[in-house]
Amino acid sequence: MRVGKKFQTAAALVDRARRYGPQQAVALVKESAFAKFDETVDVALNLGVDPRHADQIVRGTVVLPHGIGKAVRVLVLAQGDKAKEAEGAGADFIGPEFVQKIKDGWLDVDVIVATPDMMGQVGQLGRILGPRGLMPNPKSGTVTMDVTRAVKEIKAGKVEFRVDKTGNIHGPIGKVSFTADQLADNLNAFVDAVVRAKPAGAKGTYVKSVTVSSTMGPGVPVDAAGYR
Repeated sequence: MRVGKKFQTAAALVDRARRYGPQQAVALVKESAFAKFDETVDVALNLGVDPRHADQIVRGTVVLPHGIGKAVRVLVLAQGDKAKEAEGAGADFIGPEFVQKIKDGWLDVDVIVATPDMMGQVGQLGRILGPRGLMPNPKSGTVTMDVTRAVKEIKAGKVEFRVDKTGNIHGPIGKVSFTADQLADNLNAFVDAVVRAKPAGAKGTYVKSVTVSSTMGPGVPVDAAGYR
């Protein structure tokens, strides 16, 4: 695969044979970012699990200390007092009428929260929301009666993670415009949450590798020893 000169210049800053500490890694991501927009900084973990087995699925959520640097649009599917609660918590869209709007093609939202009593209607949206990762789920805290907490955590920078079929987990930890300290805090919080979610069926080395990168920039290897 051919890469541009800017990427080659950025990649030359990274010693691929080295494993950087979290602070050094995110500082290098900032230094090697070259796009004209505020790139997202992502973390990728390769885990020693086999997701084909139910007892080795890794999933969970984490509220990043400094958020993700993005305004998250939240829809709350609730009615009555819970709808009022969602409004007070700062939800962007509220009400059961959005079930029909979604059926009609509306999807201008990042996260959907639903109260349990709405799940009968929400279940009809599985084919639309499931492939897009928008389906409310009790395990991720998006099916709940505590609407206020759910909305505030999402707005504060709550990130959901789930291992893919190849044993990898990806997630955002901020923007290039964040300070290195902020990115390092978010990185540590994300990886620590994945470590806490270690399934009972996992054997051997759990966190095999950790890599951070910006949207357009090269990957920077992180020393995973401190997370094991």
